[in-house]
Amino acid sequence: MQPSVADMAHDDAGPAEPTLGSRRFGLATLAIAVVAALLAGFAIGVLALRPAAAPADDSPEAGFARDMITHHDQAVEMGMIAYTEAELPGVRQIAYDIATNQQGEIGMMHQWLREWELGPTAAEPPMAWMPDGDAMGGAPMPGMASRDQMAELREAEGIAVDQLFLELMIDHHLGGIHMIDGVLELTDHSEVVWLAELMKSGQQHELEVLRNLQQQAADHSG
Repeated sequence: MQPSVADMAHDDAGPAEPTLGSRRFGLATLAIAVVAALLAGFAIGVLALRPAAAPADDSPEAGFARDMITHHDQAVEMGMIAYTEAELPGVRQIAYDIATNQQGEIGMMHQWLREWELGPTAAEPPMAWMPDGDAMGGAPMPGMASRDQMAELREAEGIAVDQLFLELMIDHHLGGIHMIDGVLELTDHSEVVWLAELMKSGQQHELEVLRNLQQQAADHSG
């Protein structure tokens, strides 16, 4: 039986055009997929930007911040004494640098405590956050000068200011680096790690300067 003219016309027409309903369905599916992808990306971004949980009151991070604020406070005082009273220009310069740098770091650590909603003091004794509770030479924290040593620095005159400042600040920096190494072993908090590493590199550089100045002060007094 021969195909009719109508059948031949239908075959030549090719596949049927999509209907309006099918086009709408395809566009709706595409829109849903795009929205789902955007929401997934937004969720990933929110999770990535979400801040780490605030350290607890008895955490190494909180203990380090509180103790290092106290440690820095003394360094600032020592630095300002030497800045105004030392004889050697190099000693006055490093004293000023130490005082201003550490004052800035004090501000950052106070800001941490505010963000963590923690007070500036704790019930635990100094250095309790470190496993061995390190304190050296009877001082409340490693490297800190005693009250008698601070009184001696305040009363010193001439090149004796330079010499005593350099001696005390070298010990102070060594103690500070000891504390920094302690917290770096105990924390993975990004802000604490960043500032601790910055402190360590800065104080290691300053130690070289302080030791060179010690020789200059010795030559000056001789």
